[in-house]
Amino acid sequence: MLLSKLARFSLLRIATLVVVLFGTGGVAAFAQEEVAQLEVTEEPVAEASAEEPALGLDQQVDKLFRPVADAWGSVVFFSVELPGVGPLPLVLILLVGGALFFTIAFGFVNLRLFPLAIEVVSGKFDEIEKQGQDIPKGVEVMEVDGDLVDTIRDEGEGEVSHFQALATAVSGTVGLGNIAGVAVAVAAGGPGATFWMVVCGLLGMSTKFVECTLGVKYRDVDANGVVHGGPMYYLKKGLAERGLAPVGKVLGVLFAIFCVGGSFGGGNAFQSNQAAQQIKSLLGLPDTGSSGTIIGLVMAVLVAIVIIGGIKRIAKVTEKVVPLMALMYVIAALGIILMHIQSVPWAIGQVVSGAFSLEAGFGGLLGVMVQGFRRAAFSNEAGAGSAAIAHSAVKTRFPASEGIVALLEPFIDTVVICTMTAIVIVLFNADNSFAWGQVDSATSTVLIDGARMGGVDLTSAAFDSVLPGFRYLLTIAIILFAFSTMISWSYYGLQSWKYLFGRSTAADLSYKLLFCLVVVIGAAVSLGSVIEFSDAMIFAMVFPNMIGLFLLFPKVRQELNAYLEAIGRK
Repeated sequence: MLLSKLARFSLLRIATLVVVLFGTGGVAAFAQEEVAQLEVTEEPVAEASAEEPALGLDQQVDKLFRPVADAWGSVVFFSVELPGVGPLPLVLILLVGGALFFTIAFGFVNLRLFPLAIEVVSGKFDEIEKQGQDIPKGVEVMEVDGDLVDTIRDEGEGEVSHFQALATAVSGTVGLGNIAGVAVAVAAGGPGATFWMVVCGLLGMSTKFVECTLGVKYRDVDANGVVHGGPMYYLKKGLAERGLAPVGKVLGVLFAIFCVGGSFGGGNAFQSNQAAQQIKSLLGLPDTGSSGTIIGLVMAVLVAIVIIGGIKRIAKVTEKVVPLMALMYVIAALGIILMHIQSVPWAIGQVVSGAFSLEAGFGGLLGVMVQGFRRAAFSNEAGAGSAAIAHSAVKTRFPASEGIVALLEPFIDTVVICTMTAIVIVLFNADNSFAWGQVDSATSTVLIDGARMGGVDLTSAAFDSVLPGFRYLLTIAIILFAFSTMISWSYYGLQSWKYLFGRSTAADLSYKLLFCLVVVIGAAVSLGSVIEFSDAMIFAMVFPNMIGLFLLFPKVRQELNAYLEAIGRK
């Protein structure tokens, strides 16, 4: 009864949201009336006085979207009481506990095989991997000059150097999770959240190794040699091998559903939201009114031109510029750290002491840990399974080789780049410009000199305080990062959508239209709403994926042993 009521509530909200965007006031009023009847637990809202200003379009969209985000977030992040510890979100226990299990089960593969991963990236074992049966020829995935998005080495025939391939992969890990997500974590959890982000990143290397190995092993290659892969395939095919076919089918469908949601959330709404926020801040546009919606419409049109219209030229230009923007960001962060090198030991001290501080009690310490783990997982997606979709299309005959390569990604993304961003923000707040942890729950912002800042705003202010005018370059970078991420995630979501509804033209077009609509919604709503929604959508993917990883990790051990024997490292 409760689930059906929640489903009805969410559908009504979403329907009303669509109507508001396109201005059909009568139907919206009807839907809002229906929602009001369902919201029996809410406090009665006093009638607006004549003096109260009318809500702008952005605020109307946010008002309708926020309950949907909160409702789904409360489901995904429900907590369990641990004896002697207190309440912790079950999804984080599963994510971090699973990563720790894989780290131990594979003999600290994240550290032990780190040097080997560098060797594999360098191309040392390419000839061995090319021997034997033919590898898939067709790759149905967004490509950049022949290189797959989110892979970290040259899977082609030597058209680019291995250094270039590695540099491209490093640049591909820089995104809004590193820029905006870190700011959210540090603002809410203080410097100590950085420490737990690093811990989660190190453990996540083991999880990424397991899921990407399985992604290659159980990929589906059709009659034309086109690859389709990801957790939905290894859940279905891998568990069938273990005599758990019904369980595998259910988990595969659940993952596909949640992955579609993840593509709408972290891969779309969060990206458009932060890009729109940075544009508004740069142009001095107010948060009231309809500026976010208008910016979102422009972004949606550009995304539609690429994913619906098939005009790949924009995407190719973007993907050529993004590495330069990423390099610029990393150099700027490193430059700021070097300029304040005398204060870096103090900043690191703040990170370590804040990670174990009991000033706010044990509950406060858990809060810092949760913030660090949530943002790290959101940034590197280890355990969510999304990376396995792209990695499954790699040209290799040894699944474990791609798993070994993939474990580098959380290290670069979280341990290196996220930490650099966090240190810059800690240095920025050395004079206590704002109070750590004093975050507005509705907007996920802190108060600095009378103005609310959060996400990209906070990171931009930190960089601009040392490098005046940098916010202009950062705005360009953020827009490009957001755009390229949305294009990549549209592929992840589309693969899952086709898994659910078939590989038809109708399925293809319906997903892409919905994806473009969410671009507009994400740009219009507040950061608080989009964070809750995006986190919930990404972390929902963890449940079916991690269950599958636990059941299938012995297969990964077999693949690892086979690869190590082939390269003479057994």
